Amino acid sequence: MDMSQYLGMFIEEARDHIQSLNDNMLKLEENPEDLQLVNEIFRSAHTLKGMAGTMGFVNMQKLTHAMENVLAAARDGKLKVNPNIMDVLFKTVDALEAYLDVIVATGTEGQETNIQLVNALNAILGKPAEGMALPSTSKAGKKYEYDEFVVRAIERAWSQGFNVYKFDVELDQNCLLKSARAYLVFRTVEELGEIIHSKPSVQDIEDEKFDFEFSITVISKQPIEKIRERILSISEIREVKALEIKAGEVGRAEEKEEFEEVQQESQVQETVKVVRQSKQEAPQKTSKTVRVDIERLDVLMNLVSELIIIKSRIEGLAKKYNDRQYEESIEYLERITTSLHDAVMKVRMVPVERVFSRFPRMMRDLARELGKEFELVMSGEDTEVDRTIVDELGDPLIHLLRNAADHGIEDPEERVKNGKPRSGLIKLSAYHDGNNVVIEVEDDGKGIDLEKVKQKAIEKGLLKEDQIDLSDQEIIDFLFMPSFSTKDKVTNLSGRGVGLDVVKTKIEQLGGMVEVKTQKGKGTKFVIRLPLTLAIIQALLVTVHDEIYAIPVASIREIVDVAKEDIKVVQKGKEIIMLRNQVIPIKHLHSIVGLEPVLDKKKFTVVIVRRGEKLTGIIVDRLLGQQDIVIKSLGKYLEGITLISGATILGDGSVAMILDPNMLTV
Repeated sequence: MDMSQYLGMFIEEARDHIQSLNDNMLKLEENPEDLQLVNEIFRSAHTLKGMAGTMGFVNMQKLTHAMENVLAAARDGKLKVNPNIMDVLFKTVDALEAYLDVIVATGTEGQETNIQLVNALNAILGKPAEGMALPSTSKAGKKYEYDEFVVRAIERAWSQGFNVYKFDVELDQNCLLKSARAYLVFRTVEELGEIIHSKPSVQDIEDEKFDFEFSITVISKQPIEKIRERILSISEIREVKALEIKAGEVGRAEEKEEFEEVQQESQVQETVKVVRQSKQEAPQKTSKTVRVDIERLDVLMNLVSELIIIKSRIEGLAKKYNDRQYEESIEYLERITTSLHDAVMKVRMVPVERVFSRFPRMMRDLARELGKEFELVMSGEDTEVDRTIVDELGDPLIHLLRNAADHGIEDPEERVKNGKPRSGLIKLSAYHDGNNVVIEVEDDGKGIDLEKVKQKAIEKGLLKEDQIDLSDQEIIDFLFMPSFSTKDKVTNLSGRGVGLDVVKTKIEQLGGMVEVKTQKGKGTKFVIRLPLTLAIIQALLVTVHDEIYAIPVASIREIVDVAKEDIKVVQKGKEIIMLRNQVIPIKHLHSIVGLEPVLDKKKFTVVIVRRGEKLTGIIVDRLLGQQDIVIKSLGKYLEGITLISGATILGDGSVAMILDPNMLTV
């Protein structure tokens, strides 16, 4: 059977289970006595093992099985969770994630079996390493333990001249329908004898609550080898070990132990039941969800985009007619189009939690590596943003969090010396601000040493020693330059000067911006502002000569008319205006885009755009109005033009360039 058609589904489900393992294991590390957490982790591992086995990923299945054994021992109270055990479990999850990465890249898990981790997990339970022989036991001392009913049946069979056999059956690792294969074994054996016991129970075998091995005890007058050959004749049977049980080799299982085992199992089942009930009582967003390929959503978004374009064109044509019914139809079409656009946007929206969820584990490992103490506090994980933006957020946030841990948070002794708590605090938060999503990474560390940044800039030839009149923001901007680092020594975490450069480049590619607020000795805050979506936005259409340009409304603070005499020229020929006692630099859009200036005007229209707290006025010829526009990529040939973030098709079929507000305020 071709399983490749299920590969995408397996990868998505496996990612969810691995993330669940990481999240719950971090909680278990803080609360090692919490059996409910152990049960949650056990269920995730068990499900992942079954999925891997179904897909034929044997190495992944084997490793998860060894992990499951450790969790089962902890669940049953036979093992106490400690930091050493947690380290091995975390390494196991890392190995499972590595297997999954290989599966995503190649479609197979590779040939490498992680024997060291399997042995480490087995060692926790006192099991011998793989490849080592088990201590031999003499046949005379061997006992097959059964309950009272089975023992009596065996004794009666011996008295009537029957033989008693025990068959250990191992299924092929690629067997997809284990219970069906076991049923064939049972039916075949019952033609030659009577099955009086199975391990696990018949019910568990029917429910596929077993790995790839099970055993049966049979009463028969047929030769043992004949029964074994008949079992082996069934397809997908890997091995059958046949043993004849002789008199004196049967013992009665201690009823007390059996009762305790049943009691423990019932307690586990009850715990599961309570958890499921509590989950049903709380509203769950995932209870009515369907996994949809992102490419299908892209197709739907493109169709909605085309609908918006043709709607704009019809609106343009409607101005030629003075028909009330025609206008009402256009208004109705606009309402439907807007509702459809909003619905598609909501479908594309996903919570930033899918990015945030990977960071607690990363920061735990980072604290150990750096020998520091800090706590990661996350908020706003349910803040929604476009799927395409979420997929690109991971790398910038990783750099900022590592930067906060390595550069920001001080060593515990240094913090105590400075009157701070021994443990540092790193905050990761997200929230909506108008048409933007804001993500903040804040630490209570030592802040940015601006003087040190300035000295590094002078050393690298980026700044002359006589240039001392720089603002704090201008000094901070050096940190975002390629190959710029304040670290004197290169480490595994920092010192190469690529971190903040990557952050700035990636965020600006997404149409966003990065702000930095810092106070020496108090801490630093990085603020990322991103648009809700990269597909359809509201824009203000403006003209310069006969050319039309679009400016995103989210970046516009206000629009003012300014008299020619109110424009002042300051040092180096820079033009400014005073607006409510605030100095705002201005630029002429015609000079930005390389067109001839218009100098005979007495009054200018100024569009004031913002980049964080920084404002810039852009002088345009005329305003055409606000409109929903569909962003189209410029393609690889024009992707190097930083001033233009894309293009849009207007209602009359003409193309207008979309200006990048980040570049307008530079």
